[in-house]
Amino acid sequence: MGKSRKSISAMMNIAPDYANVEQADGTLEQVFPDDIAVGTVIVVKPGERVPIDGVIVEGETQLDTAALTGESVPRPAKTGDDIISGCINMTGLIHVRTTKPFGESTVARVLELVENASEKKARTENFITRFARVYTPAVTGAAAVLALGGGLVTGAWSDWILRGLTFLVVSCPCALVISVPLSFFGGIGGASKLGVLIKGSNYLETLADVDTAVFDKTGTLTNGTSSVVAVHPEAGYTEQSLLEVAALAESFSDHPIAQSVRAAFQGELDPKRVSDSANDAGHGVTATIDGKHVVIGNAKMLAAAGVEAPDCEVVGTILHVLVDGVYAGHIVIADTVKADAEQTIRDLHAAGINRTVMLTGDREEVAASVAKQLGLDEFHAQLLPGDKVERVEALLAAESGKGKLAFVGDGINDAPVLTRADVGIAMGAMGSDAAIEAADVVLMDDKPSNISRAIRVARKTMSIVWQNIIFALGIKLLILVLAALGIANMWLAVFGDVGVAIIAILNAMRAMGVKNL
Repeated sequence: MGKSRKSISAMMNIAPDYANVEQADGTLEQVFPDDIAVGTVIVVKPGERVPIDGVIVEGETQLDTAALTGESVPRPAKTGDDIISGCINMTGLIHVRTTKPFGESTVARVLELVENASEKKARTENFITRFARVYTPAVTGAAAVLALGGGLVTGAWSDWILRGLTFLVVSCPCALVISVPLSFFGGIGGASKLGVLIKGSNYLETLADVDTAVFDKTGTLTNGTSSVVAVHPEAGYTEQSLLEVAALAESFSDHPIAQSVRAAFQGELDPKRVSDSANDAGHGVTATIDGKHVVIGNAKMLAAAGVEAPDCEVVGTILHVLVDGVYAGHIVIADTVKADAEQTIRDLHAAGINRTVMLTGDREEVAASVAKQLGLDEFHAQLLPGDKVERVEALLAAESGKGKLAFVGDGINDAPVLTRADVGIAMGAMGSDAAIEAADVVLMDDKPSNISRAIRVARKTMSIVWQNIIFALGIKLLILVLAALGIANMWLAVFGDVGVAIIAILNAMRAMGVKNL
């Protein structure tokens, strides 16, 4: 029990006791995190835990996120990056502007989830509790009837009282009442080692029966941020020279597409080379670079300049580039799939998941491209939040037997679907508060690959639960019969009680082992 608690309490040790606030004279004052207002700039020194969610406004460092996400490799963080509470600042001094009160920050949400996890019992666990309430008085009465009835009939009171006592000892249900809840507790603790928070053993039990996995796209299977995925130069330009022209033209824009282009260019940008920069909202930009007139935008902007845009087989947002009226090529911007997303779908199919489905509000062609790349069984695009609920309702209606449906999402618009699914799984590191609140399972590192690992943990746990139930009841029933016939002695009864309980508890401890899952 202590080992199980330790693996879970590792997450509960992420709560810092104080936050450093810089005073006017430059000294640092330690303040309780609860007393820090949103927008306050706090200082996190190397070796300290980040007390509150925020944005780095000064400094850069490496963050140890293992307690939250299970990720062993430190994560780099610099000015402008979001930072979540509970991480350990490893290398540099950083100044962080808080974006949430302490009670709503990541560390507080994690603590609340862990504290509430043990309150929600599985159906099997509840059944064992109800079973023990009936079973215990029943076997106690049976032992009394055996001892008194046998004594009255035969007159051999000492023999029949010993049989009754032997029957009573072996019938004790502690092997079930202890080992079954402990198996669930160990499973929840093992999952927490992987950075997966399961809010109760009832959700662990349901997760083991999942045979349909439904995913949101943006932020779940994809990174949720735009980046350059293809560069197709023409008219003598190279990929880097085309990117340089585009990055210079976009150098004064804060639009996510502009940021993606600048991030893709591997070189220094000199804004002095750019003049007469202008933005045509929703279409593109124009600028003069080194005296040349540059137009960067979509097909409509090219048409306005009298040039027909060529087709591109790569799916995404296409930026066409004109230099002095000559078509220089195009750049494709798209939301890239997560590194482990494709492996996740393969692992789910290998684990016996019959159906993998993607629901998204994105365009049909984008959804089709992602679904094909990942090997999904089906997808539905251009859906509003209400449409997602309807699709999930239809998928639930198609479920047969004890099969369950899991939905994985991260956004506010996913909260209704997470609630409606048999098991709702939320991305915890970057997911919205509403999604995390509505979900039954939270992935603290946003890696979809942990979905299949969580399912394997759940199935292993349920396997151990049923092993203990069948083993304990089988051995007890056999010895009870032998005790009633006078064949079993007290030593065998003690084994049927204490011995079976110890074996069942040792077996339950295996639920904590997740290294090979």
